[in-house]
Amino acid sequence: MSASTASGGAADESGDITDWVEYRTTLAIPTVPSGFFRQAHDLVCDGVPLERIAAAAGTPVYVYSAAAIRERYRAIDDAFGGYPHTLHYALKANSTLAVARLLRDAGSAADANSVWEIEVALKAGFRPADVVFTGVGKTLQELECAVNLGVKAINVESAGELERVEAIARRVGRTARVAVRVNPDIDADSHPHISTGLKINKFGMPVDAARELFGTIGERDALRLVAVHVHIGSQITTIEPLRGAAHLAGELSAVLLRRGMPLEYVDLGGGLGVSYDGREVPSPQEYVGALVDQVRALGLPIVLEPGRAIAAPAGALVARVVDIKARTPSTEFAIIDAGMTELLRPALYSAFHRIEAVAERPGESAEYEIAGPVCESSDIVGRDRVLPRLHVGDLVAIRDTGAYGAVMASNYNRRPMPAEVLVENGSWRVIRRRQTIDDMLAQELDR
Repeated sequence: MSASTASGGAADESGDITDWVEYRTTLAIPTVPSGFFRQAHDLVCDGVPLERIAAAAGTPVYVYSAAAIRERYRAIDDAFGGYPHTLHYALKANSTLAVARLLRDAGSAADANSVWEIEVALKAGFRPADVVFTGVGKTLQELECAVNLGVKAINVESAGELERVEAIARRVGRTARVAVRVNPDIDADSHPHISTGLKINKFGMPVDAARELFGTIGERDALRLVAVHVHIGSQITTIEPLRGAAHLAGELSAVLLRRGMPLEYVDLGGGLGVSYDGREVPSPQEYVGALVDQVRALGLPIVLEPGRAIAAPAGALVARVVDIKARTPSTEFAIIDAGMTELLRPALYSAFHRIEAVAERPGESAEYEIAGPVCESSDIVGRDRVLPRLHVGDLVAIRDTGAYGAVMASNYNRRPMPAEVLVENGSWRVIRRRQTIDDMLAQELDR
């Protein structure tokens, strides 16, 4: 082992990595856990105190663990073992450029729900062939962009959309790669606002209509059908709905293969939930195993589009208490400087997020309604939360907000978008600066 390696420098090319691993093991060099945990009474991210980040970056601020994002991506990826597959990270969960680049570097492909998410994917270094284009309301301009770029697939939602794709492909002299999204009429048993697999939902095509459409595609030389696609919703915490959707996709794919249709893969969507409240959810191994079991006989690779399952637990929204006031004789309001403009999920879905004091004080606890500053009664981040007694100026962390947090933020009440921070290798950096009023007004015309 070279002297530079022993002193913490880079190993020279002739060095034996086994020696270095054994050397680290012999010295018992500690490994810092990834994600959010407590050191003594202080909440940290990958060993970096959240209090230190808030002091420098201000609040509210989103903090992400790079290590946790990688680990959660790899957990799903590794669960496939040797089964052929591709993970397309769902940019709608968190499309901040640095997060997208991190996942590209980890080996992910991308799932985009708009032409603007495609642009983000390209700026993050994904190739067009790495992108599947999903979405229920693609405009002609978006479809033209996707056809011209040559994305991996346009996941079409209707016979009409397929006709529009075909017309564009003929006009520009290309063959458009498409997958057909089938609505299996399966209840995902998740919140109705994020359920997409029932026949009353706007997404995909009914099974009978899809079967009829499949019968026409082989004769349409401007189209290439590459996959059957199903996606039944988000935050799914039981296996059966996912297994049922995969079974249907497998059955439809088998019929097409027997007809000689050269499918390239089967697209089983995303939707795996996370444990916001501590309840048990399926593991990546259980999730992937159930899907593979349903389609293994096809011999086709699987495409998945996870988003929340990768990003949500890897992020926290750090906010500061700005006021404390009585609510009932035994409870108080803790007003914080983050609310529905920074984190919409509680107001939109009545979603639960754990809330913790960043610095825990010993002593008595109190029951709080954690409320945001927005002029709406729905701006409640958490109800009936027992925390160490809070004071004005204290910091709280709203956990599991790495997905559908910053990406859904707004400027309501002219509130600026929060800063975002990525923690990596014991240090942190701002990956999106806090918005200013000049940023907000830059596109406005007053004459």
